[in-house]
Amino acid sequence: MTNLPQDRTGRAISLSEVSDDNWRAVADVAPHDEQRRFVAALGARYLLLSMRGGLWHSLAIQADGAVVGHVMWAHDSDDGTHWIGGMLIDAVEQGKGVGRAALQATIRLLSGLPGAREIRLSYHPNNTAAARLYTEAGFRPTGDTEDDEIVVARAVDTTPAAARG
Repeated sequence: MTNLPQDRTGRAISLSEVSDDNWRAVADVAPHDEQRRFVAALGARYLLLSMRGGLWHSLAIQADGAVVGHVMWAHDSDDGTHWIGGMLIDAVEQGKGVGRAALQATIRLLSGLPGAREIRLSYHPNNTAAARLYTEAGFRPTGDTEDDEIVVARAVDTTPAAARG
């Protein structure tokens, strides 16, 4: 079994498909009130975007099997990049390293997809916590913007896992 990233409390953080069993828990994920200027007020908005938009794929973020967040990903067939979006950690779960571990898990997932070469995401310029997290994970500004958000990217590590240690 692959080693799963852990949060600071030692819980294994994993990603799973949104299913009949967990969609309500994912829909109910809500950030702190002050974060709602950067992200959706509820995970339900991202679920609807995934279901109705046809581009994004929603995933449940789980800590030891319990839903604690949402993230989605997409592939841009025009330039071959993979995108991360809609990362939302429930307010009661924040400050425990869940977001960092979920980002690691999402990067691993996308890096393992055929043809993966670059991962991109965007964030609001005033979201300093997100900027710090993404910079520490190796994302760098591309110079592009998406709506009013800064676009950042990182290359996919093509080194085999065994060689990385």
